[in-house]
Amino acid sequence: MITAKAFLNRIKWGKGENPEEYEIAYLDRVLGTEKRIWYTEINEMSANFFSIEAAEVPLHRITRIFRNGKVVWERKRKEE
Repeated sequence: MITAKAFLNRIKWGKGENPEEYEIAYLDRVLGTEKRIWYTEINEMSANFFSIEAAEVPLHRITRIFRNGKVVWERKRKEE
């Protein structure tokens, strides 16, 4: 399975991709809930984090990626 970072890079650099069609869902550590942002809200991306406004979000907190409302990537859940 492709990693979240690789998928985000595909959105940014992929031929014919429109970043405005994508939403990123991630686990908010403070609220303990899933938050969704538009890909275009990402200010910067490093090896392990992406930045939005004044916050840095670890890439391992990304749970799902949506394109036009449909899930196109989902973190594989560990078996309990």
